[in-house]
Amino acid sequence: MVAQQQSRMSTGVVAVAMAGLMVCVGGCSVGRAGAEDARESITSVEVLHRAAATLERAGSAKTRTSMEMATGGTRVTIRGQGVYDFKKQLGQLKVLLPQDPAGAVEHRPITELLAPGALFMKNRGAGVPADKWVRVDTATLSDGNLVTGGATDPFAAAELLRGARTATYMGRTEVAGTPVRHYRGTADLDIAARSASRGNRKALAAAAKGFATNEVPFDAYLDDQGRVRKLRNRFSFINGRQKGTVAVASTTLLYDFGVPAHVRLPEPEDIFAGKIAEP
Repeated sequence: MVAQQQSRMSTGVVAVAMAGLMVCVGGCSVGRAGAEDARESITSVEVLHRAAATLERAGSAKTRTSMEMATGGTRVTIRGQGVYDFKKQLGQLKVLLPQDPAGAVEHRPITELLAPGALFMKNRGAGVPADKWVRVDTATLSDGNLVTGGATDPFAAAELLRGARTATYMGRTEVAGTPVRHYRGTADLDIAARSASRGNRKALAAAAKGFATNEVPFDAYLDDQGRVRKLRNRFSFINGRQKGTVAVASTTLLYDFGVPAHVRLPEPEDIFAGKIAEP
């Protein structure tokens, strides 16, 4: 797995939004400002709960991803780029691993195909023939493929927002020249899994069991049509090999909505059936 490769390669690397109630000194009930804050908090959560469905209606988009892993004072970044079809929940990414710490090894890009319940990887290395794909059932991964592939499935990332429990509207800003609304909050993996589409339900349920905590802090940037333009999720999981907690920040950028996104999954005979050698 990409995360396992990166863990070895880099020596083990891998609000609650306070709705302040304004209480009058004389025993009055909630003040006007507090009520407005509470309404804004509810509205922000509702907007985020609808974000994944809004992407489905948008159809498709180009995407850029980055995943930063930090543990023991070491930090690495894995980057990806490709397209995603939100209606079919299919995507294709080219994922680039960073150089080894010594800078001596340059890694070939890994081609990844994202599908409901499955991750396909080509140029996986570690004994896999160059013309073969490796298929992984994402429901069997302890992180639900939010981390393992080196890039978070863009639709799975958006579906995490279905589990938003708290959210604060931070104001307007821009992402790549597009005006957006910035929301900051925390999502619950259990809630997200129960609310997710059939294709992501089992994978997110696996992540809810496998991560160090069910809480996923996020920063979401939505355009005026409610489409996610940028989403940054922060995960925390236990590195069994190093017996420590690994902090992961996964960022997804979406742009060029409506672009053709033709993703063809491998034929059964093109999938590697042998044992994957340890990297």
